[in-house]
Amino acid sequence: MSSPDVNLNLNVRGMGQSATVAINDRSNALRKEGREVFKLGLGQSPFPVPSSVVAELQANAFQKDYLPVKGLRELRKAVADYHRRTQGMACDTEDVLIGPGSKELMFLLQLVYYGDLIIPTPAWVSYAPQANIIGRHIQWIHTEKSDQWRMTPAQLEAVCRRDAGRPRVLILNYPSNPTGATFSADQLQALAEVARRYKVVVLSDEIYGELHHEGRHVSIARFYPEGTIVSSGLSKWAGAGGWRLGTFAFPRSMQWLLEAMAAVASETYTSVSAPIQFAACRAFRGGLDIEKYLHHSRRILNALGGWCAARMEAAGVSVSPPDGGFYLFPDFSACARATRLRSRSSSEWTENLLEDTGVAILPGSSFGRSDEELQARLAYVDFDGGRALYASQSVTEPEALDEEFLRTFCPNVTNAIDRLAEWAGH
Repeated sequence: MSSPDVNLNLNVRGMGQSATVAINDRSNALRKEGREVFKLGLGQSPFPVPSSVVAELQANAFQKDYLPVKGLRELRKAVADYHRRTQGMACDTEDVLIGPGSKELMFLLQLVYYGDLIIPTPAWVSYAPQANIIGRHIQWIHTEKSDQWRMTPAQLEAVCRRDAGRPRVLILNYPSNPTGATFSADQLQALAEVARRYKVVVLSDEIYGELHHEGRHVSIARFYPEGTIVSSGLSKWAGAGGWRLGTFAFPRSMQWLLEAMAAVASETYTSVSAPIQFAACRAFRGGLDIEKYLHHSRRILNALGGWCAARMEAAGVSVSPPDGGFYLFPDFSACARATRLRSRSSSEWTENLLEDTGVAILPGSSFGRSDEELQARLAYVDFDGGRALYASQSVTEPEALDEEFLRTFCPNVTNAIDRLAEWAGH
């Protein structure tokens, strides 16, 4: 019996799985085969969901009704209060939209808002594919290592000046996936001035904001409140990636955009899981237990990220210490192995690294860089976060976590970086 004809939309023909999902599936398959694999590919929080939030989920497991498309009112209020409390935003319940992960909300935004997408590279793997699926034009801004991969106001100005009246959405992600870098308040203010001048809609992806290593995250919404949509969720700072809950906070002047996205949501996913929305209220309301959890999460990630960067720098790999999150974006062009690497694409040599050492990382080409560049992203998350959190609480404050602590409680990451450094140096 012959197969029926398959007619695929041109925008998805040839599209594979998201690179981060694919590397995780590959790593798991290799482990099942008995291979030793260090999973530095998927950016999943290593820490458990705070116990008080888990208890709230358990208490609301009976919740079975469809909730409002925009989200549970109590949760929308908690999110609005959170943004007012942490960033001083003039945010109210009616300015918040809840979705099944911020990833889905980003897709709806691009679907509803007709405009070009400005993406600074290196950038998270799904921004551009979403634009391609919908058929939006992408304007790339290639940042430089000398700027620690941060987009500059001059670069944004140069893009916006061309066809100045064209509607555009700028995606600004900080602390960054994949670089771990963030912006200072002065840098954000300078970018805000350019965005305001050209009436650019800023999608401020702050999913890693609470994981700023010093707890000092600043939102561009402070400087461009009328044009900024703030994206957040539970996946990174609350360890609840699999719960799939994301939030958008809109300026009041963009209520029309929120309503349009909610209309599309009503015809697609209807509403987010009820028990998870009730539990999320507890996370966004915060409290001493949440602050303690975040303090020790940041402390561990700060120490581990700094150690990883220093270890690789000593091996001749160029990498900046991270400001937040749990990523590094090393450049291997100056290391001893660079001469041989130059004959291979970034995807080829990261595959070679996996075969030689068991260290799974992603090539820079997955993040919008040229396949000829010798860059990659690694996520230093392959450790037991619950065990590390418990151990951190017993280390006298404000004593920093030392190498012995990291090798004891984050052994997969330290062993992986040792192997990576040795591989790069040969």
